[in-house]
Amino acid sequence: MKEDFLKYQAQTSPYPLAMEVSHATGSYIYSTEGKAYLDFVAGVSACSLGHRHERVVKAVKEQLDKYLHVMVYGEYVQGPAVELCRLLAENLPAPLEKTYLTNSGTEAIEGSLKLARRFTGRTQILAARNAYHGNTMGSLSLMTYEERQKPFRPLIGDVDFINFNELEDLDKITSKTAAVILETIQGGAGFILPKNDYLKKVKERCKETGALLILDEIQPGFGRTGKLFGFQHFDVVPDVVVMGKGMGGGLPIGAFTASAEMMDTLSNDPKMGHITTFGGNPVIAAAALATLQEITQSDLMAQALQKEKLIRELLVHPLIKEVRGRGLMLAPILPSSEIANELVLRAQNKGLILFWLLFETRAVRITPPLTITEEELRKGCGIVLAILDELNE
Repeated sequence: MKEDFLKYQAQTSPYPLAMEVSHATGSYIYSTEGKAYLDFVAGVSACSLGHRHERVVKAVKEQLDKYLHVMVYGEYVQGPAVELCRLLAENLPAPLEKTYLTNSGTEAIEGSLKLARRFTGRTQILAARNAYHGNTMGSLSLMTYEERQKPFRPLIGDVDFINFNELEDLDKITSKTAAVILETIQGGAGFILPKNDYLKKVKERCKETGALLILDEIQPGFGRTGKLFGFQHFDVVPDVVVMGKGMGGGLPIGAFTASAEMMDTLSNDPKMGHITTFGGNPVIAAAALATLQEITQSDLMAQALQKEKLIRELLVHPLIKEVRGRGLMLAPILPSSEIANELVLRAQNKGLILFWLLFETRAVRITPPLTITEEELRKGCGIVLAILDELNE
């Protein structure tokens, strides 16, 4: 199977990890060789409730017996999608009340950019340096990584950049700015938290100039930081919130939410200002609804902060310079990219799944399922420490 994988399936890098997967359940992925791997990555923050969570699987199976795809997005009333959007509105602050469901986070970013330009009548988009919002053409245009952008130019125009957490750059937000788009917590840059009321001050400047604030919650969203969305830690309400990854319980979905006034502009002048065939797919919406219900009806968000505390207590080592992030979105920072790389590779050999971050090459991703147990955390952190001891000899 590995040979066919390399021969027939397009790759994203020359050196994929290429584990042959047999099945997965809870916090573990199992290879076709029968080896169990403790998952500290959760599909890069996508499997919020672990693998094949009972509530998600039940919702999917029930929907399979009713109907699959029946019509393009926005035409028919389909229960799972309606209920998901309603429950999102109930758990978001005003005026965030109307949701457009998409197939992925990057598609939701594209939709949010179109919405900002349509609603404001302006064209300029401001993004943060070292941000990552996805890899489609619009999302790629929001990146300051020339190595990744150069082969695909020209990208979308009228995009400029500010530095995350630097208040001096807020003067770049002007009456020409349609939107400022930021990750609530910078992911690829190393799980960098906003500080000194940064997001609140960005929103104030946006209000002064008539620009919109779009917050990308694709990684921190759906309970990972101890609140349903990361921005709820920072006393700010964006004009548009974008989500994806963890909202689907392991199935592909994204969404962007704004006020009804704003979102309704995509339905006219022109009609179908944003359109998707499979967005809001009933099976996937059922999985996302079950995921949201489980997260909001349980104590998993409170547990995320308790588990963060445990991880920080456990991951004390001379090679760990700091642990960045919030909740179960954490990144130990190591002395060099070489040590980080070795840690990820050796961990897989020892039955622990870790992963890299995009820009901060000294960082290692720890984003386990919210359902991971204390015992599993102790086991995984023990493996990390043992490997670091080997590397520190």
